[in-house]
Amino acid sequence: MNLHESPKLKKIIAQCCQGQSKAQYELFKHAYPYAMGICARFSSGPEEAKEILNDGFLKVFTQIKRYSPDLSFAGWLRRILINTAIDHYRKNKKHNNQHVDIGLDVERPDAERNLSQLHTEDILKLVQCLPPAYRMVFTLHVVEEFSHKEIAEKLGISTGTSKSNLSKARLKLQQVLNDISTSTQQVYGKE
Repeated sequence: MNLHESPKLKKIIAQCCQGQSKAQYELFKHAYPYAMGICARFSSGPEEAKEILNDGFLKVFTQIKRYSPDLSFAGWLRRILINTAIDHYRKNKKHNNQHVDIGLDVERPDAERNLSQLHTEDILKLVQCLPPAYRMVFTLHVVEEFSHKEIAEKLGISTGTSKSNLSKARLKLQQVLNDISTSTQQVYGKE
């Protein structure tokens, strides 16, 4: 079963609306890869992603009666998970602020691998190592395509702060990618 509308998905959703735990488990199991992908983009690592995922599914199961079968379930789930990630960020904001000016401390991909060979997981690790404020704005703007005005409203920051955080996130990512490129050139003697 995939998350696109199907008779099986509609049946499971109807059973979830009735509070059937077996159906909730089925929905969770089938939506897990999709949902975890969303949560991972907003987190600093697997533990935080699982926390966002669990909070998000709690919201899904408590709000499932509000889901309209006319809408895409995947889209509805995505929106809940993004909002949960934003709530998680806001809840932890006082702890996140002390990390705003740190550099990227990330396990770099092997020097043998050049930039064109970076895997999705490598790129995700780079984004996950951004300071929380930068990561949140970067993911909302670049991946989820929110405008700076929308980001500012959702995060309770100014539009200028959103733009600044995006610029700093891109700069930090570019620095790491340049380091990887330089390492690759040194390995192959292309300096």
